[in-house]
Amino acid sequence: MKIAILLSIFVAVVVARPDEEFYSKYENFDVKDIILSQRLLKAYSHCLLGKGKCTPEGNDFKKLIPDAVQTECSKCSEKQKSLVAQIIKAIVEQLPLEWEELSKKYNLNGVHMVSFNQFLEKYSKR
Repeated sequence: MKIAILLSIFVAVVVARPDEEFYSKYENFDVKDIILSQRLLKAYSHCLLGKGKCTPEGNDFKKLIPDAVQTECSKCSEKQKSLVAQIIKAIVEQLPLEWEELSKKYNLNGVHMVSFNQFLEKYSKR
């Protein structure tokens, strides 16, 4: 019985580690190049929509978006919340058609819209 408990704990720790690495990877990512370039922002939005090629960062952000929308990026640090919010806010403001598609893709029934908009307002200004 003790071995089963220890094995369960070990598996939980091993499974949890990839998320930590994933989220810590972008602690110092500079988002300004993306949000200041319509071309880059459009490329990232097309990546998130599955309509275009993705950079490694784009693929990672694509995995992060559902968490950001549904839980206000609960696994993210404060810095990462700011990065995600800044990119999404730029898409909202500069690419409304792409934002409409992203909203439908990641928040189909609109349940999380109020809390997500609060998240954007709080973290996009940092």
